[in-house]
Amino acid sequence: MSNVISNPDRFFIGGEWVQASSNAKFDVVMSSTEEVFISVAEAQKADVESAVAAARKAFDHGPWRRLSPAERGKYVRMLGTRIGERAAEVVQLWTSESGVTSALGHAVLPIALEVYSQYADLSETFPFEERHTPKWGGTTGLLVREPVGVVGAIVPWNSPPMAIANKIAPALVAGCTVVLKASPQAAASALLIAQIAQEIGLPKGVLNVITADRAVSELLVRHPEVDKISFTGSSQAGKTIASICGSRVARCTLELGGKSAAIVLDDFDLDSFADQIAGATPLLTGQICAAITRVVVSRQRHDRLVDAIADRFRKVKIGDPFAADTAMGPLAMSQQRDRVERYIQIGKSEAKLATGGGRPKELPRGFYIEPTLFAHVDNSSKIAREEIFGPVVSVIPVDSEDQALAAANDNPFGLNSSVFTNDTDRAYRFARELRAGTVGHNGIFGDTTIAFGGFKESGIGREGGVEGLLPYLETKTIIMTGTPSHLK
Repeated sequence: MSNVISNPDRFFIGGEWVQASSNAKFDVVMSSTEEVFISVAEAQKADVESAVAAARKAFDHGPWRRLSPAERGKYVRMLGTRIGERAAEVVQLWTSESGVTSALGHAVLPIALEVYSQYADLSETFPFEERHTPKWGGTTGLLVREPVGVVGAIVPWNSPPMAIANKIAPALVAGCTVVLKASPQAAASALLIAQIAQEIGLPKGVLNVITADRAVSELLVRHPEVDKISFTGSSQAGKTIASICGSRVARCTLELGGKSAAIVLDDFDLDSFADQIAGATPLLTGQICAAITRVVVSRQRHDRLVDAIADRFRKVKIGDPFAADTAMGPLAMSQQRDRVERYIQIGKSEAKLATGGGRPKELPRGFYIEPTLFAHVDNSSKIAREEIFGPVVSVIPVDSEDQALAAANDNPFGLNSSVFTNDTDRAYRFARELRAGTVGHNGIFGDTTIAFGGFKESGIGREGGVEGLLPYLETKTIIMTGTPSHLK
């Protein structure tokens, strides 16, 4: 399986596979067997310096930012096409590293590939230059959008193919150069994409790939030659990155945590909702920042909804993520299972455990956990306020629609949300009041072709669509006393 990666002991810097500055390695563990399936080089300060220098040289002196957006878009389209041609390998690595079921990986990967296609399309249609009529001098006004510069793209371990696409596709179309920092727990996906970048002839230094721990990654965030950081991960780490970027006025996009709520109003069928939450919770074993983990429902319907969800949770097929009939695989690593189990113990003291909460007895190896449901949860409790990042759902009873809305919004996070009602106008009213970056109606939705990101501690900026391209661009105003020939 590890033979998919030809250079695990090297970094992709300046268009070449270069020797790491030390012999330090990260062991990447297969989450379903607890066995090491690949060891990758561990970056040190010298490797960060080399990667940033390569990206800086490519941006300042190379052809990349001087190509037309459409020319850059052709490379981005080729990158997505080639990743699609190697879909089986991409999913194999993703399943091994993160525990995503192979079936889900194959279903979701086309969404990541669409990101490359969308930005390639935008390279031909987005107004990188607009003509204006100046009012206070000059005859021709231009609003031009230019690349922000060198980007440090830091991706998480739960969904590398999607996170990488959402960062490098818009950055490259914008004309930026990139240092992609992979997670030590899930480095193989990034290394494979580096191989593909080399195969398609992406100009040297435009994409550089290293793997580093948090301390060395911070060197990338602090580096004065890095113009922008794009980070996906925990809100705690995001706050540190934001403070560092603020201290040197570096740009940053932060896609952070969530504790997303679904409001189930009294006109919506409980069995229909239970089917949806029971289908969504096992996805990536709940290791999704936008997962719906709080369910707000009227007190008189609380017990019936808990029974319906619990019944479905008990039927979830847990097991080998490579098996076609598996609905939920393992958590990505032992530390993550420890974290989830700590929260489950806290939950037992705060609420009523309706189902789950343990390790499946028939699966002694692998980082498995049962889908877990808590009932009669107080919205101020730890399990209702803090991100668990596992298949743990809390049901919160309320006495009115006003309380439902207040409970949904009373949280440090604001990434995703849903409202379930058969009244579309009512749903729209709730959607406008919910303080979240995405609101779904009668479904658990998200769409990176439009925009994805959060309010409050769920982040800064957006990924996907035009909104995801803008953070990689700087706006410049040019006022001229003549008209350039390309506009005549």
